[in-house]
Amino acid sequence: MPPKKNPLNLNPLQLRTLTLLQEIARLENKPAEDEEGGFMITGLPHAHGNHFHLGHAVVAAKDATGLQNDAVWTILERKGIVKRTPAAAILTATGVEYDTGLRDQILHHSDH
Repeated sequence: MPPKKNPLNLNPLQLRTLTLLQEIARLENKPAEDEEGGFMITGLPHAHGNHFHLGHAVVAAKDATGLQNDAVWTILERKGIVKRTPAAAILTATGVEYDTGLRDQILHHSDH
């Protein structure tokens, strides 16, 4: 039997938020000291107009509403995907490895 596509049953907003957190963690590349396989996230992007930039990618602001939604963070924390600290968030190994299937849909890259 093939593995379940969304084994933690994350809703679409939670999946989009996790996709963005994965990309932020990849770009910041700060391994978490107390979390094996985890990465620290020290800054969240802010939209200007209807989009923002993550590295070379452009993200529509509508795909990032979960970054400012405490309920989304609470669910991701309960499911072991993130840990919040006063200074940063930690994307756990579970969060790093989780396949949301959305990276190519919400991270738009220029072809030039």
